[in-house]
Amino acid sequence: MLAGCSSSPQNPEQSTVRASNEVASRALGFAKQMLGKPYKYAGDTPAGFDCSGLVKYSYGRAGISMPRDTQAQHRMSVLVSTRGLREGDLLFFDQEGKKKSHVGIYVGNGRFIHAPSSGGKVRIDSMNADYWKKHFVEARRV
Repeated sequence: MLAGCSSSPQNPEQSTVRASNEVASRALGFAKQMLGKPYKYAGDTPAGFDCSGLVKYSYGRAGISMPRDTQAQHRMSVLVSTRGLREGDLLFFDQEGKKKSHVGIYVGNGRFIHAPSSGGKVRIDSMNADYWKKHFVEARRV
């Protein structure tokens, strides 16, 4: 259903600074500006995004250099409880049997923004939808 996030590192850079609430909120704001943009495999520009490309772009615009692929984004962030979620936290999901192969940005109120699979557009979905509840792995903070 949502295959296609880039999983091969193209830019191994990592942020060594944890994002403040303000920076995370700014990153979320940049992501929201991309609502409706098309899915594009390995895309990380407004011309098209995959899931990790949207995270990289949004945090980059907010001043935090993020790695290009989902696994590296997972490694550079810290685990948080879903009870303590804040806007801008990253949500990781399993896709096609692969752990942490899809990522979105927490919007608030149980919702997240992400770039779904081929043919889709950047959109906001509910974490409580059956599909996402079933595939949720964990939440992490940049």
